[in-house]
Amino acid sequence: MVIHDAQFVVSNIDYRQCPQDGKPEYAFIGRSNVGKSSLINLLTNRKSLAMTSSTPGKTLLINHFLINNEWYLVDLPGYGYARRGKKERDRLQKRIEEYVLMRTQMTLLFVLVDSRHEPQKIDLAFIEWLGENGIPFALVFTKSDKLSATKLQHQIEQYKQTLYKSWEELPPIFVTSSAKGTGRDELLDYIEQINRSLK
Repeated sequence: MVIHDAQFVVSNIDYRQCPQDGKPEYAFIGRSNVGKSSLINLLTNRKSLAMTSSTPGKTLLINHFLINNEWYLVDLPGYGYARRGKKERDRLQKRIEEYVLMRTQMTLLFVLVDSRHEPQKIDLAFIEWLGENGIPFALVFTKSDKLSATKLQHQIEQYKQTLYKSWEELPPIFVTSSAKGTGRDELLDYIEQINRSLK
């Protein structure tokens, strides 16, 4: 897929106020500082479409970007940022859960995990929750350039083995690096494939 047009459309705190034109939505989510904004900028070939920040937890709203006038890329708030007060964390969690569960236009959720870390409880719990609720999702390993090929393979294998303890079948898995451009074509081709099947 070639992206020739990517534009920010709207930010919301409520899924009911999101665009109502019925276009498919591909949402991106992950723990704070997982490299979500950098990946969105890589996919869309725009340096600052999504605002990157060295401070975790910057995305607090549901952000819609219209791609090629055909589908939406949705930037969701990160989960599990400990420095926020409990009240705000609960509010963000509610915002995420409502969008994921109630938004009928959401075609697929890309769950980003940092390839440098062992499987984290918070990610695994979120993945389990998606499974329990029958939400279609794919796993995206970010920051793959920070590891050697052997170590990266080991990390992914470890993740798979952890998931196999409670999953019979694994979701699609992608490996990305925003610094090197790895995984961009695979992700976009996958989205294009789904869009074709929807038509």
